[in-house]
Amino acid sequence: MTTTTSTRPSALQRFRRSHEFWLLAVIVALSLVLTVATDSFWTLQNLFDLLTSNAFIGIMAAGLLVVLIAGGIDISFTATASVAQYVALTLGIRYGLGWLALFAVAAAVGIVCGLVNAIFITKLRISSIIVSIATLNIFYGLLIFVTGGNYITSLPKFFRDGISWFEHDDASGVPYALNLQMLVLVLAFVVTWLLLNRTNIGRQIYALGGNKDAAQRLGFHVFRLNCLVYGYLGLVAGVASVVQAQLAQSVTPTVLVGKELDVLAAVVLGGATLTGGVGSVLGAILGVALLAILQNGLVLVGVSSYWSQWFVGLTILCAVSITAWSERRRRAVKAIG
Repeated sequence: MTTTTSTRPSALQRFRRSHEFWLLAVIVALSLVLTVATDSFWTLQNLFDLLTSNAFIGIMAAGLLVVLIAGGIDISFTATASVAQYVALTLGIRYGLGWLALFAVAAAVGIVCGLVNAIFITKLRISSIIVSIATLNIFYGLLIFVTGGNYITSLPKFFRDGISWFEHDDASGVPYALNLQMLVLVLAFVVTWLLLNRTNIGRQIYALGGNKDAAQRLGFHVFRLNCLVYGYLGLVAGVASVVQAQLAQSVTPTVLVGKELDVLAAVVLGGATLTGGVGSVLGAILGVALLAILQNGLVLVGVSSYWSQWFVGLTILCAVSITAWSERRRRAVKAIG
């Protein structure tokens, strides 16, 4: 009897060859450098601050990842979040809505805005970047016109207090707790992972981004898929807007617009491509983590804030360049083989 030995690489070997592995290696190396450079980096307080302050970017990255994998792009989600936030908190204050109702209203507004993008992109066959640039300005312009740019600062007490679990005070009396921002951040990535990796719809989303024409020939309903992915991003934007408002303790119509490039940078840094069909939840998590650690580390070591965007931009450019080079090399090897 002859025994055949499988040459298929193990899961660990595949991970070591992946973009996520090298991104994780960079994060570990950067963390070690910052730990040596400053005593303030590797502390429980700084970790909690990082998770809380970057929750909005992380939650939005989970939603945008789905759109990019499907082969689209949407940069209007910050305007969607701004509208959803203002509508939800205005109705919440007027009618005494609780947590679930606030999230439901914000999610519904976000879904409607997402579906508007899906309809224009699919039915009129307009480029997704053009549509989202237009709707970014339309949603934001309407919000500023209707509200006059006025802030909402008189929020309900339960909303100001937030939600905390497992509260603990350390030896110095500093309080720690798992808060609303952390919970929703984790849920956003878990739900997105389940959608992309444990459902038939997830496989269709990857197929649509990989080859739209082939997906249509296989009978995929492109309009429905686009409604799902853009609606999902809108839903995530609505949820994230409530989380951000609770953290900021106010609703400011102008504060969210401008953060779309940070979210897009994190997702692309995590390995997702603008051409579609590629991307992972783990990569998005690592992309958000790298940007958060980099920006936080620069502040802790005393680097001027003027250099912060320069370092972030350089990191993104290097990461995208390495990803493109690796993809070209992989295709070349595959063609030779």
